[in-house]
Amino acid sequence: MEGIPVTKSISSYIIQSQDEELKRIALELHEGVGQTLYSLYTGLQYIEMGIEQPGMKAYLQEMQQTMERTIKEIQMLSVELHPPTLSLGLVSAIKSYVRLYTSTYGIVVSVESIGEEKILPEKNKIAVFRVCQEALINIAKYADIDSASIQLDWREEEIKVVIVDHGQGFNVKKVLKENLSSGLGAMQERMLLAGGTCDIASTQGKGTSILIDMPL
Repeated sequence: MEGIPVTKSISSYIIQSQDEELKRIALELHEGVGQTLYSLYTGLQYIEMGIEQPGMKAYLQEMQQTMERTIKEIQMLSVELHPPTLSLGLVSAIKSYVRLYTSTYGIVVSVESIGEEKILPEKNKIAVFRVCQEALINIAKYADIDSASIQLDWREEEIKVVIVDHGQGFNVKKVLKENLSSGLGAMQERMLLAGGTCDIASTQGKGTSILIDMPL
């Protein structure tokens, strides 16, 4: 590890280990719990066809709706932990997540990719995705808007990602100072460890923009 700060190497190892564990849990949720719930859901549909009593039929339909909501929640959780489409590329993973995000939170996110997508190392791809994911979750929690945008600009030696919302905005310095372990700090730390940068700009009442810069 000559030339690499020990603390940075340890932090990178911890994040990589966490990502691998999250990937394992996501797979178990999707392949295990998710599939079992889906089997129960289809079983309830089959039972409903053989029941004539209105009260019992209504009860079964209510159970199906609850089961369907639970399946969607598990799908969202699984994708948040580790998107299965990440192996297909960063743009595909972000678009897939955005579709699920919109159906869950009702916030429409436009995704634009400029230039030809380049191959990123796995850790860098995960880092960029995680920052986009955290930014969108923050938008859902605090921005109070119904739309946002993500633009990926593929250049010869770097990728620039800009995430913009025109929501409530906030005081960036104050948030980072008061809570160093906040999502904002984690976003910047993750990009730093991956060799990139994450700049956050926000104006109260006008919205927030996040600029990710990752060398290829």
